[in-house]
Order: sequence, then structure tokens, then C-alpha cells
Amino acid sequence: MMQAGFLDFYGAVLNVRQERADLIANNVANADTPNYKAVDISFDSALASSLGAGEGQDAGAQYRMDGVVGLNGNDVSLDNERIEAVQNGEQMQAAATFLHQSTTALVTALRPNPSGN
Repeated sequence: MMQAGFLDFYGAVLNVRQERADLIANNVANADTPNYKAVDISFDSALASSLGAGEGQDAGAQYRMDGVVGLNGNDVSLDNERIEAVQNGEQMQAAATFLHQSTTALVTALRPNPSGN
């Protein structure tokens, strides 16, 4: 397994979170589409694949099997999608905040000492 630095790791985390946000938005956009099935990704599998550690695993979008199918064959639950969107957004914000704080600390550590010590 390749060891990724924190920049690579958190960059991959943000990319996978964005991919998941796009899928959730697509589910919401298709909430009234007949026979549409909600899709999602496994965050862990997608992250491992993104970091090169998930060869052989299917990290692509999969049908989410937790919704109730309506009369039109659609299984999107807007309530579930809202919950997933909020949780994903919070996790994305946490990763972005950590990445920002880490890069700020790294830049500060690399900055020359003005006192010359």
C-alpha cells in the first residue's frame, strides 16, 4: 500500500466527499423520475481506490437499497437525501478545516525565523 502524505490524503477525502455530494444532488433531482433508483458510494472503498489501495474493489456508485419504492418505481426519499447531504457536508467541512489548519501550520514551520535563531 502506498503511503500518502496528508495533502494527498485530505485532497482525496475532499474529492470523494464532492463525488458523494454530486450523487446525492442527482438523487434529489430525480426524486420524481419514474423507476429511478437512488445511488450512493461507499466512502471507505472510494477513498481506498482514490489512494491506490483499493485495487479490485468496486468503488463506483451503487444502488442504495434502503428506500421504499413508490408507485412510480422510484425509491428516492427526500428526507434521507437531506440527512445524507448534511452529514456529508459536515464531514467535508471538517476535512477542509483540518487541511487548512495543517497547511497553515506547515507554512509557519517552514517560514524562516526572523530572529535568525
